[in-house]
Amino acid sequence: MADQQVENVLADDTLNNSNLEKALENMSIIVQEVDEGQPCLSCGADKCPGFTFHAWRNTCANCKCPREVHDIYNENFVNVRDRLGWKRQDDPNLQVSKEKTLREGYTWVPPGLSHEKIEEYMDQLPNHKVPRIGSPGDKYRDMQLIYQLPKQDLAENYNKNLLDETEISEFNIFKDLRDQISMDIGYIKESEILTSCYNCKGEIDDGELVVFAPKAGKDICWHPACFVCDVCDELLVDLVYCVHSKRLYCERHYAEVIRPRCPSCDELIFSGEYTKAMDQNYHKDHLACHNCDKKLVACRYILKEEHPYCIPCYQQLFAHNCEECGKPIGPDYKDLSYKDRHWHEFCFKCVSCEKSLVDQPFAPKNNSIYCADCHDEQFAARCDGCQLPFKGGMKKFEYKGKQWHEQCFTCGECNQPIGNMSFIPREDRVICVPCYEANYAQRCQKCNEVINKGGIAYKSLPWHKECFTCTNCDKMLAGEKFTSRDEKPYCGDCYGELFAKKCCRCTKPITGIGGTKFISFEDRHWHSECFVCYKCNASMVGRGFLMNSDDIVCPECGRS
Repeated sequence: MADQQVENVLADDTLNNSNLEKALENMSIIVQEVDEGQPCLSCGADKCPGFTFHAWRNTCANCKCPREVHDIYNENFVNVRDRLGWKRQDDPNLQVSKEKTLREGYTWVPPGLSHEKIEEYMDQLPNHKVPRIGSPGDKYRDMQLIYQLPKQDLAENYNKNLLDETEISEFNIFKDLRDQISMDIGYIKESEILTSCYNCKGEIDDGELVVFAPKAGKDICWHPACFVCDVCDELLVDLVYCVHSKRLYCERHYAEVIRPRCPSCDELIFSGEYTKAMDQNYHKDHLACHNCDKKLVACRYILKEEHPYCIPCYQQLFAHNCEECGKPIGPDYKDLSYKDRHWHEFCFKCVSCEKSLVDQPFAPKNNSIYCADCHDEQFAARCDGCQLPFKGGMKKFEYKGKQWHEQCFTCGECNQPIGNMSFIPREDRVICVPCYEANYAQRCQKCNEVINKGGIAYKSLPWHKECFTCTNCDKMLAGEKFTSRDEKPYCGDCYGELFAKKCCRCTKPITGIGGTKFISFEDRHWHSECFVCYKCNASMVGRGFLMNSDDIVCPECGRS
């Protein structure tokens, strides 16, 4: 209901401002910001000698960077009530003195808390945002005071663009209604019940420190780190907040919900006449070239890095020179670029045949650009078969340092393209597998088929492993002991059965396989180990022996 009252009052141009002045004390604000001559944190001292006010922009006249990116700070200790123009409070539960604040080691502490509770509160904030004296959090608070509570929103004398009494009156109505209905300072206390944070919805235990914002509602609270602006998501500096439609804002973003803000001067617009451009609202004379300040209403301009530029300034500052003709590429022409080089659309052509390359494939070479045909003709690798160049997208087959087109990489026998098929090199040619098998591959002596793998050689002739078998029983002989007769292979068993002499003692065949030794005497034969005395079994190898009928005996057994 309070927010609706604000909207109704701001919309009512007939509101009597004198009634508000009777209701609120007319307090002046205290602002001691140091900005003149401060270094730019964006472009550095080499480009900016220090902040200097522009005539009407909220930017530096030297480097054109925004005021807030310079090293601006508040000169003295800041009591936020002084900055707001609100009356100071004597109650220590509502305001902490400068002396106590500094004794705690901070540039600001929430009022009404003991030393232990202050530390408990600070522990819940992000470390780089804790306003400890001399820390990054100290600087963070200083910048948020300047940003969230802009001085031009707080007092009319800091506005350069309130041009008449009507605008001044509108400003004061806005300020007084804001202070009366929407803006306040939150406070810290222990939660008395188990509840939840209005922002993150996380649980809050009984006795936990929380932030209350009276104008947002007495029954809702926030974790200290969740008490942030709904737009910029920054901690609400010194717990100063504005509430609108049940949402929390810093003063800057609350003001922008109620009134348009000019992005050039950073002031709220209270004039009934202003300019809308680029989804923003400008004072009628503030839509101007970012470089020369030329007014751009009803004029052509170009956006660059979110800033508008008149056509001459844009061409001077940003237009590229054409690689071909050397002239600037103005906004009326297409700027075609490739690797930091730029051309007019009509200058972007092949250096050899002068064919336009717009929307066409091209290739760079020696700082020049060529159409695909000219580049291929002059610079592309050539086929070792037909000597024609390889064009973009063509398949290239490479072998032993040479390269061919797909249709030129052919079999040396049948002249058919090999493509992705297997091939076998022979001398200086490549042969497809079918031709190689037909003309050059070894063939099995038994089946006459090509031997692809698993072949063996016998007497310099090739055989499949499975084809090299015993002539009699077809047993595979690969890896086995075998012998031959009449140039034919036989396994040991078949050879012994068919052709070998028989031992007179054991009657088994004497094959000679494996280096077997044997003894022969008068057409009779013995294995070496079988040539023994028939009576005492003594070996007769290398000894004299006697014949007793068909048996052999040693001399000793013969005498007995």
